[in-house]
Amino acid sequence: MDTHTETTPTIDLEPAARQIAGLLDGIAEQQLADPTPCPDYTVQELLAHVAALSTAFRDAARKNFGPTTDTAPDVALPVLADDWRESLPPLLDELVTAWPVPAARQGMTGAGSVDMPGEAAAVDELVIHGWDLARSTGQKYEADEASLLVSLAMLTPNDTVPRSESIFGLPVPDPADAPLVDRAVAMSGRRPDWQPGASAALP
Repeated sequence: MDTHTETTPTIDLEPAARQIAGLLDGIAEQQLADPTPCPDYTVQELLAHVAALSTAFRDAARKNFGPTTDTAPDVALPVLADDWRESLPPLLDELVTAWPVPAARQGMTGAGSVDMPGEAAAVDELVIHGWDLARSTGQKYEADEASLLVSLAMLTPNDTVPRSESIFGLPVPDPADAPLVDRAVAMSGRRPDWQPGASAALP
């Protein structure tokens, strides 16, 4: 029975999207080739991935299924648009405004060729990749508690919603009393103490 309907409380994507938008001016051009906690992506590729996932989840909310929602993220390295500073914020805004529409939240949706509960998966991606961008470019990241709780719940395996290892890596150990952001980051397969030049996963 489908319980993800118009009566399901809306998850607010705006705080996580706003966090990413606020990082863009702090990213220098010379940092675009730097590594990130996401081991397959440099900063510029991670920015391109955020643009692609914003487009995919926006279209998924609109039930506009096609190439943007059906292409797996690991098919090829994403290419960053030249106007990324100008084009990414509107994409994030469109993502935020697409999900409060009741029809968007009926049933499961799909993005990156994976079926999932839509806005929860979107906030999960925004939170973790926002942390990735902040950490790799030396900026402060302050995710809101509600977004972190949704992300942690999405990343934690359970019997009804198996965790897809194709989206994030295997969890790494982290104390149960660690800050909420560290717990979410660790559950995504990243070391919370990651710094540029360090390994994203535990040795």
